[in-house]
Amino acid sequence: MSDPRRHRPMIEWPTLAMLMLCYGTFILGTTWAGAVFLPLGIVLTTLAIALHSSLTHEVLHGHPFRSQRLSDLTVFPAIGLAIPYYRFRDTHLAHHNDSILTDPYDDPESNYLDVSDWEAMPGWLQVIRRMNNTLLGRLVLGPALGQVCFMAADWKAIRAGDRAVLAGWLWHVPALAIAVWWMVSVSVLPIWAYLLSAYMALSILKIRTFLEHQAHERARGRTVIIEDHGPLAWIFLYNSLHVVHHMHPKVAWYNLPVLFRDNRDRYMSRNDSYYFRSYREIFSLYFLRAKDPVPHPLWRRK
Repeated sequence: MSDPRRHRPMIEWPTLAMLMLCYGTFILGTTWAGAVFLPLGIVLTTLAIALHSSLTHEVLHGHPFRSQRLSDLTVFPAIGLAIPYYRFRDTHLAHHNDSILTDPYDDPESNYLDVSDWEAMPGWLQVIRRMNNTLLGRLVLGPALGQVCFMAADWKAIRAGDRAVLAGWLWHVPALAIAVWWMVSVSVLPIWAYLLSAYMALSILKIRTFLEHQAHERARGRTVIIEDHGPLAWIFLYNSLHVVHHMHPKVAWYNLPVLFRDNRDRYMSRNDSYYFRSYREIFSLYFLRAKDPVPHPLWRRK
């Protein structure tokens, strides 16, 4: 097979197929399935929203079209409600600077805190943060805690005059309007069921991000490989092979397993064997146990 890093088609048909599957599942879940059996409608809607988030990640990395504006349009409806696309784009691309991974201040996707910030935190909030560092806590509390922290940071930036952050939220208004129109005019799901689906979709995504990065002295050892080929790997579009994605961020999702299979030893060496066999293994290890401390164990104020 030719090297997927060197040959990029004009249109990436597997990604377009996933987009059609995503929106088709969403339409089915919020209409027919929701009318026939509400729990089925909630499940399908949840899966569609989770997949939509993964596709949004693909789009901001330049897929499925060579035209970024055209690609952006494919995920414009904010069916997941919570995260503005352009804010996700800006923070995630900043996160791809591997030298800052897990930094409590510079990495916008870090779950670690500075030790001094941790020590100044009220006891009740420390308890919540500790619970959030178990996989169960990340599933239940993670979406709410992450959203509150994300919006608080953006509000602070907007008040400080950051126009890019404000623009990201303003663009979210029409994208959100499409989802709200669908919710009230077409969807047969009750509002609470739609909101529950959006929350559970975020919970599913927290499984992926739970172990994506770890505190490590060297940047190369901070990014995980989860060699899973089950339903979660497909929902995450093989972003579970995370070190492969970080090394080749422009490579489409369906080529990541190919790269890993053909260069397995290289990637295992590259990330100092930060590796898990499957998401089942992760659940067995961390469902009720914290993966690491909340304050960054290696970070030092610069």
